[in-house]
Amino acid sequence: MVGMFERKNASPEVIRDLKNKITKKLNLPESTILSIAELHCHEPNCPPKETVITTRSIDGSVKNWRLAKSINEIGIEDLEKLNQS
Repeated sequence: MVGMFERKNASPEVIRDLKNKITKKLNLPESTILSIAELHCHEPNCPPKETVITTRSIDGSVKNWRLAKSINEIGIEDLEKLNQS
């Protein structure tokens, strides 16, 4: 029986692969910190799952992208929409 709070989390391999693809797509230097977080929202007008991608550059600048889907659902077409601006 599947528990009500049981979730299918993204595997470390999926996250590592996604980070590699984002790093290449955005041409990020090694000094940039890249984090990926999957959030679950229960508020009105909020997607049930959202993935937040954050880069922190050595100069202190921070850039966030939000995708209204789980980490496991992110495809190459989603990464094509990311930009450095």
